[in-house]
Amino acid sequence: MKQNNKTIIDLPASIHDSRNGLNYTLHGDYYLPDITIEPGKPLGKYGRARLQYLKEYRSNIYTRLVLNGKLYDDLNTTDGAARHMLETLVPALAKDAGMNERLKASDPVKWVGMMNATKAQVEEIIWNELICI
Repeated sequence: MKQNNKTIIDLPASIHDSRNGLNYTLHGDYYLPDITIEPGKPLGKYGRARLQYLKEYRSNIYTRLVLNGKLYDDLNTTDGAARHMLETLVPALAKDAGMNERLKASDPVKWVGMMNATKAQVEEIIWNELICI
């Protein structure tokens, strides 16, 4: 079709790219990929932290995970590993530091302070080894 010496090309409303397996829909002059994020089970504290970190600091990894449909698998795996690490390391470090039921009964304030410090240490390990990678 010609209009004022210009050729207007009718583009299909959607196309499929067999190289990457994605479908694209025409929006104005551009084809945008039809991408949806399918959430899995609800994310825990560490999965949400990983999501925020990926969005803010590792956008290339975030985009790759979204395009591959693996974002929520990665987030749930990270959350599970972090909770497991917390459940196993806190008691082990508490035992190594000498925190026991006798200390809990004799000086509960000191015991709570030591447990909070131990949990903070483990969470620092989780952040460095699981979330911020």
